[in-house]
Amino acid sequence: MADEEKGSSGHQDDDRRKLYRHISAVICFLLTVILLIILLIFLILRPSKPSFTLQDGKLRAFNISTATAAVTSSLQITISSRNPNDRIGIYYDQFDVYIAYRNQQITLPTMIPPTYQGHKEVAVWSPNLYGTEVPVAPGVAMALAEDEAAGMVLVNVKGTGRVRWKVGSFVTAGYKLTVNCPAYLPFEKRNDGSVAEPAVKYQFVEDCHVEV
Repeated sequence: MADEEKGSSGHQDDDRRKLYRHISAVICFLLTVILLIILLIFLILRPSKPSFTLQDGKLRAFNISTATAAVTSSLQITISSRNPNDRIGIYYDQFDVYIAYRNQQITLPTMIPPTYQGHKEVAVWSPNLYGTEVPVAPGVAMALAEDEAAGMVLVNVKGTGRVRWKVGSFVTAGYKLTVNCPAYLPFEKRNDGSVAEPAVKYQFVEDCHVEV
């Protein structure tokens, strides 16, 4: 009798384990199908990268020291981003903006707060980009001083970060985002030939190069 009870109990355990395995297999299958459907929808929709526009900037300070090869500057910009997708949202998890001259950073990076951008939405940010006595290569400091004396300095407002795409309830992994916006800063000369203080505000309206 005891052996029969043990055998019956063992069969019940086997049946229970088989049932659990079947349930687990069904759940895994359904999850795989759902993920494949979402991935297929994502590939069919083909998300387009956001477009960025540098709208304007207010230059508060711009000083170059060729003796110490350092730059002090402060520029508040207005930059906008547009999501061109009809059915895909964009998460900006991390986005830092700074100014560069001849591929050398001349301000500290300013972090843009994490943002979600819905379908066809436009986001606008106005970060203050600044740096105090930022060291640069001597040749870069000399070229920057020469451009300022000539009345025009070409800088690049750059952004780096990570974005994620949202399709329905599905959110992708993070993708690297880089933005590059050229901006010309005009400087007026006084009658004595010296460079005057920079103008208060510039209208740029420049489209930016974007890579994702």
